[in-house]
Amino acid sequence: MKAKNNSIRLPERLLISRSYTTSESNKTGSWRYLMPRYYEKTAPCSVACPAAEDIGRIQMLNTQGFFKEAWDTILVENPFPAVCGRICFHPCEKVCNRGRFDEAVSIRALERFVADTAQRYKLTSGIEPMAFTGKRIAVVGAGPAGLAAAHFLHLLGYDCHVFEALPEPGGILRWGLPRYRLPLAALQPEIERIRNSGVSIYCGQAVGRDFLHSAGETYGAVFMACGAQRMPLLRIPGEDLPGISEGLAFLCSVAQGGGPGFQGTAAVIGGGNTAVDVARCLRRLGARAMIIYRRRREDMPAFAEEIELALLEGVELLELYAPIRIEKEGNGLRLTLQQMKIGAMGADGRMRVVPDENRIRELTVDQVFKAIGFEAAEPWHVPEAGAVSHLKLRQAVLTQGANSVPVVYCGDPVTEIQSVVHAVASAKEGAMALHVLLTGGTAAVAETLAAAAVGPGGSLSMEAFLKGERLNRSSHVVAYEEINIDHFQYAPRMIQPRLLQAERVASFAEIDLKISAGMAIREAERCFNCGLCNQCDNCRLFCPDLAVRQEDSKRGRRIDYDYCKGCGICVVECPRNAMVLEEEQDS
Repeated sequence: MKAKNNSIRLPERLLISRSYTTSESNKTGSWRYLMPRYYEKTAPCSVACPAAEDIGRIQMLNTQGFFKEAWDTILVENPFPAVCGRICFHPCEKVCNRGRFDEAVSIRALERFVADTAQRYKLTSGIEPMAFTGKRIAVVGAGPAGLAAAHFLHLLGYDCHVFEALPEPGGILRWGLPRYRLPLAALQPEIERIRNSGVSIYCGQAVGRDFLHSAGETYGAVFMACGAQRMPLLRIPGEDLPGISEGLAFLCSVAQGGGPGFQGTAAVIGGGNTAVDVARCLRRLGARAMIIYRRRREDMPAFAEEIELALLEGVELLELYAPIRIEKEGNGLRLTLQQMKIGAMGADGRMRVVPDENRIRELTVDQVFKAIGFEAAEPWHVPEAGAVSHLKLRQAVLTQGANSVPVVYCGDPVTEIQSVVHAVASAKEGAMALHVLLTGGTAAVAETLAAAAVGPGGSLSMEAFLKGERLNRSSHVVAYEEINIDHFQYAPRMIQPRLLQAERVASFAEIDLKISAGMAIREAERCFNCGLCNQCDNCRLFCPDLAVRQEDSKRGRRIDYDYCKGCGICVVECPRNAMVLEEEQDS
């Protein structure tokens, strides 16, 4: 039986209708009542960063391999990327939107990579300062706040003279931080870049209180950035016995090559970063180190990561114990500790502690180190109560000194949180406020600084202050729910390579190891770039009317409103919430 042929026979000539005229005359944009437009917003990480770094933009540049441009973007807001890339407590990562998707972006490690790359290739900053104002500013103190103040004042067009009592600049960065956290090879180039920009640094020149009265003869203003150097007393019997030392003095001796091998038991009283640093240094010198803290571990002001590393290195932690007496015992010391218990919640968000009846514990140790916080070394390092023209800012204080010379106080003595990045933020705010005061008067300070604020927070952007592109960004902070996560894939956070645990306590070598450019690019690619256009081209690809046109501009595209019907597909498909759909206003 012959098979049936079911194939379809096509005509020899297939005719398809085709128009020989263009449809461009049909301007479908006339149907529109909603209008999409590009509108960049603010990322939560930038709001959380005290230095207001443009983190989303930085990671966008890192993704494209533009490490030099990323470095310059950091330097506008923070002169210490190599430092903060190592020791910052990275509050930005705690609010990273990526953290709700899988894991937060390793922002601090990427900042360190960018800074190390710039140092490796001896790059020079391309940031151009404003024209010279003809005024000279004196900065007292060459720690992080003083050096940052000089950096920002130089950008604003001032000649700066920095006076430092110690033989080398750097303050706590040079003398108070162990080399396993911040090597001199990372710190020194940061200081030299500030010096080479034109800032004069005079070391070994201590400044006294009389300087504030005579400075007006030479300088247009004075920046007080002396830091917090004096440790308060424990106020317990026996704290002045031999064998009891201050933690900062010990760290300073270690930084200068001191601190010989230590065989014995040492107790460190305190819960801040200094206490943790002292204990970790003691471990490297061969001692058995224990930290005694009157509250719980979760209440310690030290960075959680540093506490974890200290415990891994063998440091012991005694929580809920407060020293009440120190006595001499043979060649050592006997500590009497009062056991504490949890009380009510305090105003600072930490649980209060109270003595747990008469529960006492005694310890015998070879040495005791005090590390319970710091305060200004001299009364004149902080603003006087009731000073003339006392203007309290968020991170700095502006006063009128002798002979009507403005005096700005910044850094640890006037900031609520004592950290390097907060010192940078304080110096930046003080520099901005001083510039506004000298050019526009006191009344203009608050309004001008508010215009440079990043989002609703207190962080200030120098780029916005200088009327850069960041000034045009919306203060709206992009929430995770506003990110189109359909356009992202799960990717694990980069694991920071470190020395083996056994190697860490054997020397003062830096613990965190360098990462490759490939690792940095892959980690930067994980960034959502919240609120920023990274030219992904989704708006053009998804537009049903081909109304998004490519052009030779910084963004690379524009919306042709003659044909845009306002359907909003481009806004919905923007992964980063860098567009907005709003009702069109009558022209």
